[in-house]
Amino acid sequence: MTESVTLAIHLRERFSGVLVECREAQDEVTIVLAAADLKETCLALRDEPAFEFKQLMDVTVVDYLTYGKAEWETQSATSEGFDRAVSSNPSLADVVATGWSPSEKERFSVVYHLLSLTNNQRLRIKVNLREVDLVIPTVVNIWPSANWFEREAYDLFGVFFTDHPDLRRILTDYGFVGHPFRKDFPLSGHVEVRYDAAQGRVIYEPVDIEPRILVPKVIREDNQYK
Repeated sequence: MTESVTLAIHLRERFSGVLVECREAQDEVTIVLAAADLKETCLALRDEPAFEFKQLMDVTVVDYLTYGKAEWETQSATSEGFDRAVSSNPSLADVVATGWSPSEKERFSVVYHLLSLTNNQRLRIKVNLREVDLVIPTVVNIWPSANWFEREAYDLFGVFFTDHPDLRRILTDYGFVGHPFRKDFPLSGHVEVRYDAAQGRVIYEPVDIEPRILVPKVIREDNQYK
């Protein structure tokens, strides 16, 4: 029995009442929690001798807006590099028309990566959130390293971490509109900035570049997602 299988068994026994899902694959363990159970579970994972996940390695977010919706209708790979491309990005309306409803489905996943040096184990925690309720408790008081990770998630994806001591943008400007890592955010942005000599200051203007996405298609026989 591998260490990851043993960890998965211990997790199922200890958190049987709160685990939405617990799976082990390729020597990695992933558990799925509800946002309301996050803090209590994280405290136990950090402090209890069976786990001792003292280090938070990363906090990130996954946007599943266009998950499973391919931009290519082909089974052959391109030999022309980026010349074969699509000129339109699936809009939110297009995705909703195919069955996606942000108010009903959990579009975002907040993902935590933990490390236990004592037990030489790693653990992934996922919390799935709907777009209309993109709120989750902070874990800064459990792992201080979460501070900037959560600010980045707030800035780039718009996830709001309650009780965070300093939740503000960390990579974009204070007046930036939108969250640039969301799948429905245009690659060229909503506004562009330039210096106006007449006004003697930097000004923001609507982007005048026509959006275009270049998506190379590479099909591999060993694709693990096939």
